[in-house]
Amino acid sequence: MSSSDPPPPSSHNVFVYGSILEPAVAAVILDRTADTVPAVLHGYHRYKLKGLPYPCIVPFESGKVNGKVITGVSVAELNNFDVIEGVDYERVTVQVVRVDNGEKMKVETYVWVNKDDPRMYGEWDYEEWRVVHAEKFVETFKKVLEWNKNPNGKSREEAIGPLVLSQD
Repeated sequence: MSSSDPPPPSSHNVFVYGSILEPAVAAVILDRTADTVPAVLHGYHRYKLKGLPYPCIVPFESGKVNGKVITGVSVAELNNFDVIEGVDYERVTVQVVRVDNGEKMKVETYVWVNKDDPRMYGEWDYEEWRVVHAEKFVETFKKVLEWNKNPNGKSREEAIGPLVLSQD
């Protein structure tokens, strides 16, 4: 890095649109209460995934995804997001619009890698997910982050087992 390059950001803003909308789930990843602002991501669609209890987003020209921006995310917390999201998602920088004041924000979010995944369908519903899966996700995310700190030679799947499958 040359002296004219700006330093990497010490805090990030992350747009969440699925299980991490749940405050208890976000708190596990951050190890604190999340500071959030409601926002909309244009040009994407949020899909259900057949056989999986969480959603994905992929580019979709006329789409829009409602979610929240978690502000003030540290580099260590961002690493926790990367661990939780795993290899099926790619972290990308996008622009969202805040619901409260219309301000545009550059944020990071997680986009489904397989944009042609045949398991994608319909529209994912947060309230339906919350009732059925929220508690299990809190416990699972705790296990994932504990494994990341001390894998003891085990793969992620060996350490935590498969995520609970939805009944769709």
